[in-house]
Amino acid sequence: MLRAKSMSRILPRSALFALSALLGASCGPPVDVRIFCALDEVHARPHLERFQQATGLNVQMVFDLEANKTVGLVRTLLEERTRPTCDVFWNNEVAHTIRLARSGILDPYVSPNVAGIPGRWRGPDALWTGFAARARVLIVNTDMIPDPADWPTGLADFEDPKWRGKAVMAQPLAGTTATHISWLFEAWGEVETVRWLQACMENQTAFVSGNAQSMLAVADGRRAFGLTDTDDFESAKRRGAPVAAVYPDAAHGGTLVIPNTVAVIKGGPHPEAARRLVDYILSESTERILALGDSAQIPLRPDVPVRGDFRTLKTFDEAEWDPHAAADRWERHRTLLESMFLGGRR
Repeated sequence: MLRAKSMSRILPRSALFALSALLGASCGPPVDVRIFCALDEVHARPHLERFQQATGLNVQMVFDLEANKTVGLVRTLLEERTRPTCDVFWNNEVAHTIRLARSGILDPYVSPNVAGIPGRWRGPDALWTGFAARARVLIVNTDMIPDPADWPTGLADFEDPKWRGKAVMAQPLAGTTATHISWLFEAWGEVETVRWLQACMENQTAFVSGNAQSMLAVADGRRAFGLTDTDDFESAKRRGAPVAAVYPDAAHGGTLVIPNTVAVIKGGPHPEAARRLVDYILSESTERILALGDSAQIPLRPDVPVRGDFRTLKTFDEAEWDPHAAADRWERHRTLLESMFLGGRR
């Protein structure tokens, strides 16, 4: 019998997913709905298990690695587009969801639970819907930089010689960091964005595999500050790390807010169950639980409560951005970013 590693050498990713589904179905209860999820498993799984308990439907959950977040799942959905095995895609950002919509992968669906979600976070033709966002913040080690007056305030600090060798961020190849850099390509233009990335490299900024690794480098005192998401910052706080979050104000470009998105996959094997699962994910109760839980996701609905120690959209300067333009920029600049950070290796 072939081992998993041997199989991965000879089978494409989509075939491995399909084989896993077949083996899983033969060894357990039948799958009623299958979801690809890019949000961290520790935060998403409890919600999907609650859906199972409430409906009696068996949900097969497929999560991705931190380093491949979003991109690996999107690649698989594109590979299996003619014979999809997935019913629902829960993405942790929006730009790659738009990429799937443009590729004909998503099926229109207007959930009855979209009430209260701002129109700008609903995709054209009802192909996707946003909910429960995270903010892109600077995480600061307060033992290393104890005076708030000395804390970095924005992206310019990553290239400041004062912070040479003291900053960290994820490589902009997946997840919210890829979306963030795609926004910069739109807001700053290609020349300035590339210049800034190169200046960060020359200033010895550490580029790590994901936002969690960026957070850990700061929380553990290996770096003085970094770029991450608010859910990772909350994780550092729960660990008791000496950290603070800086939300860039309007003078420093504002704070980018990136919602989760959910969509039905066109031609998925369980369309009715897929719509029921999307309804559950988009419910106000799910957004409330995400806001009050460990990941402290920022609700898009203005009336959903949050924890007393957490900031809402009303409490910081939100950056203006067009996720469709960011998706365009990702398509245009993906190869450039891969050449900068992978040397052309895939």
